[in-house]
Amino acid sequence: MNGTRKTVTGRSAVADAENAASQEYITQRLRELYDTIQEEGTPGRFLDLLEQLDEAEKAASEKSDK
Repeated sequence: MNGTRKTVTGRSAVADAENAASQEYITQRLRELYDTIQEEGTPGRFLDLLEQLDEAEKAASEKSDK
């Protein structure tokens, strides 16, 4: 044996711990990024475009009902 303890999957406990730490770091960074974006809110221009889309859909629906 090469001195490392193997788990059932064939990876060492050290590799498993490093993988878990890496995943935790990525998870933390993604949460921080999401929180930052969420705090920014929706830009006014985007809200205006959504409103225009709603109006266009309503007009199209009314036109098809006639």
